[in-house]
Amino acid sequence: MTDSLRSGQQDAPASEHHQHQHQHKKDTLTFRIFLGLALGFAAGLLMFYVPSEGSDLAAWVQEYLIDGVFLVCGKIFVNLLKLMIVPLVLVSLICGVIASEESKSLGRLGTKTFFLYLITTGIAITLALMVAQVVDPGAGISLDGDYDPYVAKERPPFVQVLINIFPDNPMQAMAEGNMLQVIVFAILVGIALNHTGDHGQRIGAIFNDLNVVVMKLVQLIMQLAPYGVFFLVGKVFAEQGLDLLKGLGAYMGCVLFALFLHFTGTYLTILTFLARLNPIIFLKKMRPAHMFAFSTASSAATMPITMGIVEKKLGVKNSVASFTIPLGTTINMDGTAIMQGVATVFIASAYGVELGLAEFLSVIATATLASIGTAAVPSAGMITLAMVLGQVGLPAEAIGLILGVDRVLDMVRTAVNITGDAVVTCTVARSEGALDQTIFDDPDVVEVQPG
Repeated sequence: MTDSLRSGQQDAPASEHHQHQHQHKKDTLTFRIFLGLALGFAAGLLMFYVPSEGSDLAAWVQEYLIDGVFLVCGKIFVNLLKLMIVPLVLVSLICGVIASEESKSLGRLGTKTFFLYLITTGIAITLALMVAQVVDPGAGISLDGDYDPYVAKERPPFVQVLINIFPDNPMQAMAEGNMLQVIVFAILVGIALNHTGDHGQRIGAIFNDLNVVVMKLVQLIMQLAPYGVFFLVGKVFAEQGLDLLKGLGAYMGCVLFALFLHFTGTYLTILTFLARLNPIIFLKKMRPAHMFAFSTASSAATMPITMGIVEKKLGVKNSVASFTIPLGTTINMDGTAIMQGVATVFIASAYGVELGLAEFLSVIATATLASIGTAAVPSAGMITLAMVLGQVGLPAEAIGLILGVDRVLDMVRTAVNITGDAVVTCTVARSEGALDQTIFDDPDVVEVQPG
């Protein structure tokens, strides 16, 4: 007994040392991702401005660097992230449903989550319309400029959207990355396992083991993050430069300001007063996810990182995070809603169309509901914007005016969207008693290493 105590005392400092060493590694990775972001920005601007237009050097940079190395390496990194989405959602959500045991708690969880996502999207679009009205970014803009008209894709009927939530072929849903269908299938499998006695427990144990393997794979891919971020950001700024700020600076500034207000005003207020959590700690721990989101401009590609941080660093139980994060990635489009609000006022102002209270209410309702209704449709943001413009009698072709700067704004929007996913997750988890305050408050929390 004494020997074992003595052994435990000797092991404790070693374990503590190992934890500090691992935390140092995590800090180093966050710093390396930030470094990749900064270097990518610098390299992109260098490639855009240094070669003279039409020169051999410019052609070489375009062909071999921008459309060669940067395109290939960036795409490979995003593909590796996307590779994890379906396995992560499927396995993690099945484990979460098994852990929740009661179907009633799942229904309560779903109602709270859906309601919060709907409320934040409504606030986002309202905020955007107010800011755009005050700033009036379309003042002095002429629509005779050189831009490609935007042809809106046809939106499926709402009845079909509802039917499409339920899969007729789960394998096809996984192959196509249809997240709503994968979520429904995973929930049904989890509920079935909970009602199958010993057989269900044995299969459930296999899914728990698979979950550990999938999380380990996410950690391995994370090691490539600094390089992936470098190539992705480098390519964007090598193609865009800073010239895009000239014509649409007021519009961009208005969108960015509204995003900032929503980020600090709405999200951090919910976190502070509704979830009663420290927003400073939350923001520090979310940094890697924010950098990922900014680089990839894809909430789906960032989802494995967001889920890892929410569970391991913010202390949310898997039974909540495995449901709220994939659902948020699919339907929570606050950043997109803000872009739509500002763009509507901008285009209306440029056309000289006055928008009254009825039009504003119509925009709020359409953008909020459409953000959910078109969740699984490609280019959902532009489809819903075309719908919103049509609702107030503005031509969808005018979207071409803002498409040139949309990529950069999309990067910031995505960072805002994944913040909303994490805030709602923490708030719902807190209300369900599924958040470990000790893990959340610990600045030196160490991610649990699988195996």
